[in-house]
Amino acid sequence: TVSGREIDCVKVGTGPRKCWIIHRQHPGESMASFYAEGLLNRLLALDDKWDNVSEKARELFTFYIVPNINPDGSANGYLRTNAAGSNLNREWCPSPSPPAADGSSTSEMYEAPTLHRSPEVYYLLKHMDETGCDAFLDIHGDEALPFNFLAGSQGMSVWGKRLEALHGAFLASYERANQDMQAKVSYDPDKPNEGMKNICSNQIADRFDCFSATLEMPFKECWGRPAGWGPERAGQLGASVLDALCYVQPYLRDKGDFWEGLPDKDAYVAPSSEY
Repeated sequence: TVSGREIDCVKVGTGPRKCWIIHRQHPGESMASFYAEGLLNRLLALDDKWDNVSEKARELFTFYIVPNINPDGSANGYLRTNAAGSNLNREWCPSPSPPAADGSSTSEMYEAPTLHRSPEVYYLLKHMDETGCDAFLDIHGDEALPFNFLAGSQGMSVWGKRLEALHGAFLASYERANQDMQAKVSYDPDKPNEGMKNICSNQIADRFDCFSATLEMPFKECWGRPAGWGPERAGQLGASVLDALCYVQPYLRDKGDFWEGLPDKDAYVAPSSEY
């Protein structure tokens, strides 16, 4: 990190598909840590319970789990930045420089990631380039929408029938495994080819042509579900993602028109921020 802290990455499984799941880019979104705890407890069988899904997941995937990519921000009590003041979720590739304080624009590019401003992203991307990536999730919390939801890569050039079908099937399976997840409410999807490439899940989708999404959990109650959203249910949501990943694993690199054989219940649902 900027302050010299090491970033933990837990490698689990021996499967052919590489799955990366990262947490706490925004350190104030602490529900992401409880999600990571639930995921790792199940994946590593830390509760000493035999689980055929976690066993299958370890056979199908090699997981790279980063429980906290921004430990500097966590230690300093920051909401959205690292020790250099960078929002890591805007540091995943070069982008146009923002307007100056007087509103004037510049043709210069904002270079990212860099070792002095965002080493957390720099080193993670370097490692991902070495391992490859077939499925990716970036775990967050959202202050506005009172739902658990998935934000996809609809605005990227790689988005098409394949990624749409993967998104739909993954989310439908996730809903079946855990009713705290839902598909209808999310951020309004970007228009085709208008997505921001410097946002993490967009960049990963574009870079690896893979299923990639941002998963958001609420700070408020989870509407339409029993009261009491908190650490325990965030952990359960993390544990149940294994069901959804195992469900879509056969299709992640399928070069055929696999979506034509998927059941109607797995169809992609175009989300909206209206609720």
